[in-house]
Amino acid sequence: MIGEAVLYALNQEVYLKRYLEDGHLSIDNLAAERALKNFATGRRNWLFAKSIRGAQASATVYSITETAMLNGKKPYNYLTYVMERMKDLGPFPEKGAMLELLPWSASLPADCHSKLKK
Repeated sequence: MIGEAVLYALNQEVYLKRYLEDGHLSIDNLAAERALKNFATGRRNWLFAKSIRGAQASATVYSITETAMLNGKKPYNYLTYVMERMKDLGPFPEKGAMLELLPWSASLPADCHSKLKK
């Protein structure tokens, strides 16, 4: 049993050295697993999409939500703000008005921002 562990460590020597030489590398893949958790949970919910358009709408909302979270926004507050603004902008908004609604825009209200630092 211990011999197998030692053999495994010896076989991983190149990767372990790389981790020790570069402090930016993570020793585990928890961040990647955490990022995929929402997708795996949503996948089960998408089975109940009644149509192709419904599935596309769900995928769009999922994409916007994940992008907002990656940019340090509170998804509910951000989506609420964007939908209210979109309603006011009309059917063919100008490009500048749309750019102000992106998750990395500096003009978003304070309640859209998450207090957590990433």
